[in-house]
Amino acid sequence: MIDRDTDLERIRTALARSRVVALLGPRQCGKTTLARKLVPADSTNYFDLEDPDSLARLSEPSTALRHLEGLVVIDEVQRHSGLFPLLRVLADRQPLPARFLILGSASPELLRQSSESLAGRLETVPLEGFRLADLGAEAQRRHWLRGGFPLAYTPYREADSVAWRREFLQTFLERDAPQLGVRIPAVTLRRFWTMVAHYHGQTWNGSELARSLAVNQTTVRRYLDLMASLFMVRQLPPWFENLGKRQVRAPKVYVRDSGLLHVLLGITSARDLEGHPKVGASWEGYAVEEVLKALRPDDAYFWATHHSAELDLLLFKDGRRIGVECKRADAPTLTPSMRIALADLRLDELRVVYPGVRRYPLADKVEVVPLAEFVGAT
Repeated sequence: MIDRDTDLERIRTALARSRVVALLGPRQCGKTTLARKLVPADSTNYFDLEDPDSLARLSEPSTALRHLEGLVVIDEVQRHSGLFPLLRVLADRQPLPARFLILGSASPELLRQSSESLAGRLETVPLEGFRLADLGAEAQRRHWLRGGFPLAYTPYREADSVAWRREFLQTFLERDAPQLGVRIPAVTLRRFWTMVAHYHGQTWNGSELARSLAVNQTTVRRYLDLMASLFMVRQLPPWFENLGKRQVRAPKVYVRDSGLLHVLLGITSARDLEGHPKVGASWEGYAVEEVLKALRPDDAYFWATHHSAELDLLLFKDGRRIGVECKRADAPTLTPSMRIALADLRLDELRVVYPGVRRYPLADKVEVVPLAEFVGAT
C-alpha cells in the first residue's frame, strides 16, 4: 500500500476551515480511494453518483442530505449539477451539522457552477496521481516512465502498464470526455492530444497546430483550454516585466502525466525512452510537475527572452522568487542563461534539479540538487 498521508492531511486541513471542499483531479488518480479513508463506502454519508443506489437515494436530495451529520462525501458530483444550490443552503446552516467533500473530474461545468453557487464557502484541493515523494527516490525511473496514475504505476509487468494507459486514453476520449460535457469528436481530440505531445516542453504555436488540424486558431486554443481544465495538459504561463528585452509571451505546454505522454509518443519501454528525441523534454516536464506538486507555489511561470535566455520555472513562494532549471545531465554546469535569469529576475535562489544523487554548489545562490531530494523523496 502506497502512503498518501500528505494528500489526506491536505484534505483534512481544508475540511477544518471550509464548509465545502472540492477534491478535483482526473479520473483514476485516486480521489475515491482517499475519500473512502475518511468516510467508508457503505456509510449513509457516502454517495457515489455512478452507483444507481446512490442516485436513487438522491432522487430527493434535500430529504437525503438535510439530516446527515459529520462529513458527507459526494463522488462524481458533476453528474448531478442540481446539487450545488442545495449545498449552498446546507453550508449556510448555523450551527453547521455537516461538512461536504465533493469529488469531481474538473469539468468546466462543474467549476463554473461551484464557483457561482458556493462562492465563499468552497475550497478546492487539486489531486494528481502518485508523487515521487510518495514513492521514494528509488522509484524515480519507473515513475518517470509510467507516470503517476496508480493503475499505471503499480503493475508488475511493463506491458500491463502500457495496456492500461492505452485503454485510459481511449476511455477518456470516448466515454469520460463526453460525460464531462465535451462535444469534440474523439478522433479529433486524440489527434490534438498527440500533437501537443510532440510540442511537449515548447512554447505554444497555435497557428501551426491549427493548420495541421484544418481549423482556426480560436478553435485549437479552445481545445488546449479544455484539456488543461481536465488536468490532461498544463499551460505554464510566461513571466514578463519591463526588462528592456524582448520576452516570450506565449505559454509553454506540457502533457501533465509522463506515462500518458510516453504512450502518445509511442514509447513503451525504458529503452525506447532513452533513445527518443523527446527524452530531454520528457524529463523536463516530469521534473516541472514534481516540483510544482512538492512546493505548491503561490504562482508559477516560465521565463524566456528572444535572445535565448530562459528559465524553466519562476516560482513565487512566501514572498520569495525561486528559479528552477530542469537538466537531464550527469553533472549540470553554470550557464550564461542561468546568470542572466539570476540577475534579471532578482532571484532569491536558483536550483538546478537533475536525475543524479549528488548535491553541489555552482555559484552564489545557485545549487545543483537531485530531483528526489528537492521534492522530499527519501
